Amino acid sequence: MLKFYKALLVSAFVWPFLPGAAHAFDDGASSLTANLKRIAVQYNQNSVSNRGEDAEYPGTFTSDEQELVSFVFDGNLEYNMQKAVWLNSLFMEYGKSKSTENGVTTKSETADKILLTTDYTLKMWELDQGFVGPFANLGYQTEFTTFEDEDGKKYRTKILRGKTGLKLYEGELFKELYIAAVEEADFTYSGTNMKTAGELGYQFEYGLREGVKFVSNGYLRKFFVYDKYRNTDFKYEAETNNRLDVAIIGGLSFAPFINYKIAKTRGASKFRSNKIIGLSLGYETDYKFW
Repeated sequence: MLKFYKALLVSAFVWPFLPGAAHAFDDGASSLTANLKRIAVQYNQNSVSNRGEDAEYPGTFTSDEQELVSFVFDGNLEYNMQKAVWLNSLFMEYGKSKSTENGVTTKSETADKILLTTDYTLKMWELDQGFVGPFANLGYQTEFTTFEDEDGKKYRTKILRGKTGLKLYEGELFKELYIAAVEEADFTYSGTNMKTAGELGYQFEYGLREGVKFVSNGYLRKFFVYDKYRNTDFKYEAETNNRLDVAIIGGLSFAPFINYKIAKTRGASKFRSNKIIGLSLGYETDYKFW
């Protein structure tokens, strides 16, 4: 745990001395915008591969094949300065279903995540559209409900995650494209488990025609170092979310989508994937304070 706090302290003291950082908050040409990127209700079908092979998987990777309704919220507060961008974001998703077969009722979750992040990126290299620069990100991930582990006890995901790396921001097609070193403090179980990983991530948008755009985001995270052994800790995890937004009126849109997650835990012999296909009705807007 100590090395995680040391990394945060080093980041806090080093960033102000990077080129451009010292003057980022002195610029008069700044803006503050609240972005509701997406609030949506989704009807989807969920399927999990290799579900009967291993028990060493947490949360939504244990859900059964179900049809259900889920909810998504994605928003941020963006402070844009001449030499830096500061983002504070909140992402939430939840989906749960109930099915009865032969008198036995089964409840399953296909999505359960709350992610609160703060992200600071320097505009070190300006492009024709967007910029490239170093960034630091601190996030806290948890969930709405608890899950039952193999020991029969209930737990709730609680992860403090720090990242630092290089990012392309607001490019022509890639709204974000980054590579980062990751340090996690996992408080889910008794005793903090420190983990070190590498991560690649992206956000992509492409307008097919007026009122229709393809939107995709995702990441690949590979873990290298652990403080403790838990058989449900991921060795790697990857996720991609893809949808086709069709504008209806104003900020309201209709979108078919397909989301895919894949992971392998330290205690499992095979990977497990979770595929979600469905339709969503969403709304997006923004408000500029100045």
